[in-house]
Amino acid sequence: MTTLVTGSRGRVGRALIDLLHTRGHAVRAASNAPGELALPDGVPSLRLALDEPETFPAALDGVTSVFLYAEGSHTAAFAEAAAKAGVRHIVLLSSSSVHYPDPATHPVARPHWEAEQALAAGPVTATFLRPGAFATNALGWSRAIKATGTVDLPYPGAYSDPIHEQDLAEAAFTVLTDPARQGGAYTLSGPEALSFLDQAEQISRITGVTVTVNRVSPETWKEAAGPYLPGHFADALLSFWKSSEGKPVALAGGVEELTGRPARTFATWVEDHAADFRA
Repeated sequence: MTTLVTGSRGRVGRALIDLLHTRGHAVRAASNAPGELALPDGVPSLRLALDEPETFPAALDGVTSVFLYAEGSHTAAFAEAAAKAGVRHIVLLSSSSVHYPDPATHPVARPHWEAEQALAAGPVTATFLRPGAFATNALGWSRAIKATGTVDLPYPGAYSDPIHEQDLAEAAFTVLTDPARQGGAYTLSGPEALSFLDQAEQISRITGVTVTVNRVSPETWKEAAGPYLPGHFADALLSFWKSSEGKPVALAGGVEELTGRPARTFATWVEDHAADFRA
């Protein structure tokens, strides 16, 4: 029984590969650029592009389960190819944004919602993991922190529920290996609601690097983010941050439900990634 892990260059995918491999499960790493992967000895890799259906059959050959990143436009084709290959279970890394009132039209939620809909209508059993904010989003500040010690944010008081990538990998491992957990949907979050100011303070305290948060206008932030984020996606983030400024978000218990222990704190995540914020 072999598990195919897509998005193997990502932190969640790589952590999951390590878990499966060290615990004796056959695993295959898939990536759009497999030559760039650094994998444990004995883990094979191959090219799989989720927006190129012609790469699906070879990647799925001999696979029984899949850890899948959301690619809404081609998920139906992937599910069909998986069924033909004999895959019995697909675990989708979705998003808690599918709970928004308008997920079919929301720029952030739409690809996850479309992927869930396609898998739900497909022939293979599917399980949905719906995390909130990734703690790794804070790595987007690392370059500025190392260069100037200053982070420019339009809504410093906006709250989120940052979740450690290792918790996501362990949750995925559970649903991949425990048949009793398969076929459901699980919403996951970190153990605490933190504002951006809270996160910056913890990064500063734990790393010893002075971090100053500078409030900028939404227009200034959007212009700076232009090379990295499409305008409609930036607008959606700004709208969410504005709505959650000063308002702690609700937390979800999916991590403890699936792993049997509380989710890791953001402080633990910073300790694990402290080098990323130091010059």
